[in-house]
Amino acid sequence: MFMSLETTMADPQRFALLYGTTPPRADAPADRVLGAAARLAERVADLPLDGLVVYDVQDESARTSEPRPFPFLPTIDSPPYATLLRQLTHKPVVTYKCIATENEQSWPEWLDRAAEQHKVRYLSLVGLSSAKAAQSSIALSRATELAAAHPAGFVLGGVAIAERHGAERSESLRLIQKAQRGIRYFISQAVYDAEPTIRLLGDYVRDCAARNAQPQRMLLDFVPVGRPQTMNFMRWLGIAIPDTTAAAILDDPAPLSRSIAVCRDLLRRILDQPYLNQIPLGIVVESVSINKAEIGATIELIHTLRDVAHEYGLPVS
Repeated sequence: MFMSLETTMADPQRFALLYGTTPPRADAPADRVLGAAARLAERVADLPLDGLVVYDVQDESARTSEPRPFPFLPTIDSPPYATLLRQLTHKPVVTYKCIATENEQSWPEWLDRAAEQHKVRYLSLVGLSSAKAAQSSIALSRATELAAAHPAGFVLGGVAIAERHGAERSESLRLIQKAQRGIRYFISQAVYDAEPTIRLLGDYVRDCAARNAQPQRMLLDFVPVGRPQTMNFMRWLGIAIPDTTAAAILDDPAPLSRSIAVCRDLLRRILDQPYLNQIPLGIVVESVSINKAEIGATIELIHTLRDVAHEYGLPVS
């Protein structure tokens, strides 16, 4: 059971299904942390998942001058929560880590603890926002190289942001450079506009072929949304949501159902491209809010997007 994600990741033909979550608040007592993990384990128990994703939540206020829609609440560290979820769900877990507070001395020590105490295997690295990058004690490239050389043999992941891909700043070439340092999969920003993702994936496959490089797996993130508050927060996070799409969802009598239908159609458009069989793909489904209805909608969204993968003949769990 623990090998399902490894088997999927190793097979470029398989379509990966993952479920994302954030750790509880840092001030949550142990019983509430356990309760949150137990509820999530129950929620995903019957889902055909290859694994889970535990994010490392950051404030991100320095990324934009716009006020944060919701106050930032620090969470517990991602590795111990990932360990708890792995124990309760018996599924592999991708653990996010932001290297913002690390330096040349602390980073190897963190990697040691992650491997020895928390048995982290799938590790996704995130750098600072561009607004803070100059203050970083260790560059993301250096942190990646050290993690790739660690004896634990981490399977390293990175972030892909299709919206920043263009002629002046090629996200495609950045992905190739990250893979050269040891990154083996990428998780996208939440998708609510298909065109940037289609453009990035097409250029990435082309650029890999031109350099005789192997395209790494791209996991596309999808998020259900049914409230104006959540829509505003997603946009504040930098997620590109066209005005027409936002209006179509929020003006619908059943906005969550409309959101799921939008995500379904977006995935169809992304898969209905010449690159389909030239790059390993998959999805991550998450909720960015604590609203019960939006969290509940993630279950229907997983099933809906899995059905889309079936439509295109992609092997899934």
